[in-house]
Amino acid sequence: MILHIALRDVWETSVPGGYYKPSSLSSEGFIHCSTIEQTVDTANQFFSNQQDLVLLCIDENKSESKVKYEGPACANDQRTSSLFPHIYGPLNVSAVVRVVEFVPNTDGKFVLPAEINSQSKAWKL
Repeated sequence: MILHIALRDVWETSVPGGYYKPSSLSSEGFIHCSTIEQTVDTANQFFSNQQDLVLLCIDENKSESKVKYEGPACANDQRTSSLFPHIYGPLNVSAVVRVVEFVPNTDGKFVLPAEINSQSKAWKL
C-alpha cells in the first residue's frame, strides 16, 4: 500500500474519467507517492497548513502504470537515503482502495489519520 497526498478537487474531477493525472505527471513525468511511514514527513515538509487535501490509499499491484521506488525527487528533501514510490503514468482510479480526509492540526502540521494508522499493519501483510 502506498499513499498519495492529493488536492480534493483534482481527485474528485478525475474520478468520472477513470484516471487521476495531477500536475506533477506532466511537469515531472510521474506521480509522487509515499509509503505509510513516509507520509507524515512528506506532508509536513511540502503541505504544511494546506487545506482540502485527501490521502489516496493505492494498491500498487492494481496500478496500470509502472511504480518505481527512487530517491527523493526534490533537491531540498533531506531524506536522501529513502526510496519513494513514483507512479510513471496516469493512476487508474480502480487502484485507489480508499480515500481519507487529510486535515492539518491547528498548528498546520499533519499526523497520520486514525483510519490509516489502524489499518497499516493489515496492509503490510
